[in-house]
Amino acid sequence: MTKKLSLLFTLSVMLLLFSGCVEREISISPQSGLNAWGEETNVNDIDISDLDQNLTESETMITEDMDTEKMERIAFPTSEYYRLARTGKGTVKGSIYVKDAYDKKIMGAGTRLYLNPATSYSDQWFRESYLGGYKMEKADSRLFNYLRFTAANSDGKFAFYGVPSGSYYLIGTVKCGTECGYDTPKNIRIATKVSVYGNKIVEKDLNRFVD
Repeated sequence: MTKKLSLLFTLSVMLLLFSGCVEREISISPQSGLNAWGEETNVNDIDISDLDQNLTESETMITEDMDTEKMERIAFPTSEYYRLARTGKGTVKGSIYVKDAYDKKIMGAGTRLYLNPATSYSDQWFRESYLGGYKMEKADSRLFNYLRFTAANSDGKFAFYGVPSGSYYLIGTVKCGTECGYDTPKNIRIATKVSVYGNKIVEKDLNRFVD
């Protein structure tokens, strides 16, 4: 009798399963390694805002950003960046400051600076945005992988170590207000080109006059 009851119970369960009265839950785990870099990293967390500030500047003037069409950047030259050396022994050091009409120095204390490798991509930025004063579209996020950052001390002195041989745009920003004659503080971007070879020490101040 017990065997018959067991058999009937087993048959009843099988009928319920195949008839759909009991819902079978199937879970599929995502395969590891399928998440793209963009899914794990928020591009907005990558701060390269110095490349796209609300102020556009040239060598001789600072103008407020206006509601104008932004200049299109050239396609990111992957092959050029791929050929860049990633390690080196060079040093770039100096001071960052602006000078007023009386030749007084206003130091960029604690400001961030970066080295941007000279390529056709950064050449366009330097020519059109920094010198020409045009507002450009946001830089390709891949550029962040090739920038080298440092920060100036309280005296405006900075240094980059372990710099690979090559040419770079040395870029920094000095925040200046009433000491520069402005009613409200302005971010004054400064950029210049430097070249590094082997283990040489390149001494280069980053400075400009303010009107």
